Amino acid sequence: MSHIAHDIIARGEARVVAQPEAETAVRHQVEADRNFGLPKALYGATVACYLGFLLVVGSAFASPMLAIPMAIFVFFIVAGFGVPAIWTRLAGNASEPQSMGEFQLKGIMTNTGRLAPKDATIQMLILPVLLVVWGLTVAVIAAIVA
Repeated sequence: MSHIAHDIIARGEARVVAQPEAETAVRHQVEADRNFGLPKALYGATVACYLGFLLVVGSAFASPMLAIPMAIFVFFIVAGFGVPAIWTRLAGNASEPQSMGEFQLKGIMTNTGRLAPKDATIQMLILPVLLVVWGLTVAVIAAIVA
């Protein structure tokens, strides 16, 4: 397509016209929606599971050498969820996350279709819950072996 336009310009057959006057403000086709669509409680549960894992592992293998790595992990978890939380509150974001009641009624729309609330909750929390279970298992094994 562009080579055709270049040929017309090169031959001198192109017609240059003035830009039309804009009567209204330009509306962008993409609206800023910085909301992730899930209730805040699910994100809170995810953060609680990650911090719970660090608490279990940190208390099971308590050592002064682990203080700095654990603090760094806590910082990354808080930053990893805190920055997107701040991002959703930026100017120009009119959308709000679903309440837990709305989530229970409607579920969430994904790329492959609507997902039931139970399925979305399982998909979101399976890794954090398994991480806590793994931390507890490792702590129990370490206590039995010691």
